[in-house]
Amino acid sequence: MFTPRVKICGVTEVAQARAVVTAGADAIGLVFYPKSPRAVDIESARQIALACGPFVTTVGLFVNASVEQIETVLNRVPLQLLQFHGDETREFCEQFDRPYIKALRMRPELDVSAAIDAYSGACGVLLDAYRPGVPGGTGDTFDWARFPQKSTTPLVLAGGLQPANVAQAVIRTGCYGVDVSGGVESAPGQKSPELVQQFIENAKQAYAKGERE
Repeated sequence: MFTPRVKICGVTEVAQARAVVTAGADAIGLVFYPKSPRAVDIESARQIALACGPFVTTVGLFVNASVEQIETVLNRVPLQLLQFHGDETREFCEQFDRPYIKALRMRPELDVSAAIDAYSGACGVLLDAYRPGVPGGTGDTFDWARFPQKSTTPLVLAGGLQPANVAQAVIRTGCYGVDVSGGVESAPGQKSPELVQQFIENAKQAYAKGERE
C-alpha cells in the first residue's frame, strides 16, 4: 500500500522545524494568516524554511491574502508549495507560478467532487473540517465516509487528527497524505516532539498496523 505523506503545519520556530524534520515529516507548514496563534513573520519564516534542508517541502499557508502580501512573502521565503485556505478562486491560486493545494472545508451541503474539479490546476486538494467563520485549525473531524475514493487528484486529510486516530484515518480514507497542527501540540504553536514522532510513525505504519489488528 502507498505510504501516506505527512505535513506538520503551524511550525513557529527553527528548533521545532529541525525536530519535525528529524522525526520524518515530508513537509512543514508556515502560517501567514495574522489571526492564527501559529502565524509567523516573514523573517522567522525564512529562517525556518532554510533550516529544513532541500528535501523537505516548505508550504506557505494563506487565507484570503492579497496578491501583494503573497508576493512579499515569496520574495523572502523559499516556499516550494502554496496552500490556500480561504475563498480563493482557481485563477487567483494559479497566478504565482508555484504549485499549490486548495483547502476545502467539508460543509454539509458541499458537492465534494465538483469542488475538487473546480481546482483542476491544483497539485492536490486538502479536505478539512467545517466550522462557520474558522478557516482551519479547529481540532474537529468530519465524517470520513465523505472522503472521495476515486479522485484522480491527490487528496490530503486534515481536521482533528492526532496520534491516536491517524492510523485509522489513513486506512478509512486511503488519503495521499495527512496534515496536522493542533493535534501534535502542547500549546498553540508549540509542537511536542514526542507527539510529532508518534503521529508520523502511526501515519506511515498505518497499513501494517491495520493488518496486525
